[in-house]
Amino acid sequence: MTTPMQTPEFIYKIAGDDAFSAARSAGKFTGVPVDIADGFIHFSTAVQLPETLSLHFRGQQNLVLFAVRSHDLGKHLVWEPSRGGDLFPHVYGAFSMALVEWSAPISVAADGSCTLPEAVR
Repeated sequence: MTTPMQTPEFIYKIAGDDAFSAARSAGKFTGVPVDIADGFIHFSTAVQLPETLSLHFRGQQNLVLFAVRSHDLGKHLVWEPSRGGDLFPHVYGAFSMALVEWSAPISVAADGSCTLPEAVR
């Protein structure tokens, strides 16, 4: 397992409001369709988040951004190369929604821009 030189305190997940609400009701997050297809839950760091939103969520409304502390995921958190060889946080397996530190509604403009919550760091 490769890890970044400095593991960030938080990693971030973007999901549709419906998927987030269903996960809250179930008490665990099992992923969205792309996660299920890939076999792991995609997360981004704060630095990676703007490009992730622009590339994969352009023009989408009714999204939820949520934060999870990296260390709370333990051995389920794996750092793997992705876009441009950058290490991305991937979580193998479902996780308890009790690990969600905070969540906020977001929307991504047609040009890929998004105003992130101040808590993103």
